[in-house]
Amino acid sequence: MVAALPETRCTWAGSSELYQAYHDTEWGVPLHDERALFEFLILEGAQAGLSWITILKKREAYRAAFDQFDPARVALYGPAKIEQLMQNPGIVRNRLKLQSAVLNAQKFLAVQAEFGSFDRFIWDFVGGVPQHNHRRSLSEIPASTAVSDAMSKELKRRGFKFVGSTICYAFMQATGMVNDHTSDCFRYQQLT
Repeated sequence: MVAALPETRCTWAGSSELYQAYHDTEWGVPLHDERALFEFLILEGAQAGLSWITILKKREAYRAAFDQFDPARVALYGPAKIEQLMQNPGIVRNRLKLQSAVLNAQKFLAVQAEFGSFDRFIWDFVGGVPQHNHRRSLSEIPASTAVSDAMSKELKRRGFKFVGSTICYAFMQATGMVNDHTSDCFRYQQLT
C-alpha cells in the first residue's frame, strides 16, 4: 500500500501542529458570527508587533480572560479588570492593547446598534462576498491593500484602536473576507 502524500499547505503553516490546524480549519473561512468576529478583532490587535503563533498559543487564555469574547461584557471592564488582566501571564500584558480591547468592545456594540450587526458593517468592505486572490507564493501576499486601508480609516474614524491597515488585512484574511491561500495549497480550491 502506498502512503498518501501530505497535502500541500501555505508555507507559513510550517510544521507546527497548532499553526497547521488553524490553517486547515479556520484561516480564510468566511466568518459571520458576531462573537468570533469580535475575537479576531481583539486578537489581531493583540498580535501587533508579535508573531501570530504567539497569539494562537495564548488563545484559550484570552478566551477565559475576556469572557469568551462577549463584547457586551468586555465593554464594561473598568480599571480594576485591566489591572487583573495585567497580572495574567496567559495573555499579552500590554496595557494599551488591553485598554483598546475594552474601547473596541464599546465601539463594536455601537456599530452593531447602527448597522444591526458588526458582520453587515465589516463585510460591506468586500461587497458581502469573499475576494479570491490567486497568489502563487507567500511573497505575493501584501501586508495591506486599498480595501484594508479603507477599513482601517473607517474603524479609526469610529474610535477603534489597534486597527491599522496591516492589522485590518490580517483580520480580513483570518475571517475569510479574502482568500489568500496560495494557489498550490489544498485549502485554496476548497474555499474558492
